[in-house]
Amino acid sequence: MLKEASFYSVFNSGKNILSCELCPRACKIPPGEKGFCGVRKNSGGKLYALTYGKFSSINLDPLEKKPLYNFFPGKEVLSVGSAGCNFTCPWCQNSGISQAPADNIQLREADIGELLALARTYNSVGIAYTYNEPLINFEFVRDCAEEFHKNSLKNVLVTNGFINEKALASLLPFIDAANIDIKFFRQDFYKKYCGGNLGDVMRSVEMFVKAGKHIELTLCVIPGLNDNENDFREMVNWIWALAPSIPLHISRYFPAYKYSAQPTSLKTLNRLRDIAVQKLDFVYQGNVSGQTGTYCPSCKTLLISREGYRTEIKALNGNSCANCGAALPIVL
Repeated sequence: MLKEASFYSVFNSGKNILSCELCPRACKIPPGEKGFCGVRKNSGGKLYALTYGKFSSINLDPLEKKPLYNFFPGKEVLSVGSAGCNFTCPWCQNSGISQAPADNIQLREADIGELLALARTYNSVGIAYTYNEPLINFEFVRDCAEEFHKNSLKNVLVTNGFINEKALASLLPFIDAANIDIKFFRQDFYKKYCGGNLGDVMRSVEMFVKAGKHIELTLCVIPGLNDNENDFREMVNWIWALAPSIPLHISRYFPAYKYSAQPTSLKTLNRLRDIAVQKLDFVYQGNVSGQTGTYCPSCKTLLISREGYRTEIKALNGNSCANCGAALPIVL
């Protein structure tokens, strides 16, 4: 079905050009054309969301795959993805759905009722909007999130955080958790490699924190680009100022899409981890074996062990450490 988009206005009435106001790109879209993300089209003087209720993937995933380590550890979540993205990351691991035109991708249709039924059938904690950038499919995410929220199921976003403030504010009441991917902590690199803006992503993270939502952050470490210690320390200090309890996932890069540099060295990942743990309570390494356990920040007891996607709760008494009794920001 065609769904009229939210957050747009007429930019030039004489030429029937529309201005999309969903993300900071602010695309000016002539008749018959699409915005940068490829899924928002000017048709007949209205902007339409082309991927409403259309999916490239519907799966049941461990929450650790998002990655979310401190939110329902060991549980599974219905995970849906569509097509398109408002970033241009040349190392994208999901480029087949994020960078290809939506018209070239085989999408299946499913309505919100079907997704609710699937979530209940498989005892999912809720739904995760993931794989491609979910916020460009804003209208469906908003409608689906509202319905899942009404049914006491959780809503999870896995996103680049590149969305305008007004749109995010209207969605936040229905969202329970998010993993936001921090590409760089330098504006010039954000613009050059992603076509985005660091300040807008930081604002989104800060909005999640202010709203009291569970949030975890991921940095995929690209050799020679975002592995600079000074930039990394600046990012860690920013996270610490928001809340030292925000989990940070330092993820290993592997060659993908248009980028063929060698994978991130374990030495680099360990060096960055050693910096982060000086300030942050929960630091994880991604795309590597080990370094995925959750430890009590107070007494260093192993709380949750992980091997691949197998998770075992070791020393939790509700939301407290079973050893020292410290309260923990872990959602069970």
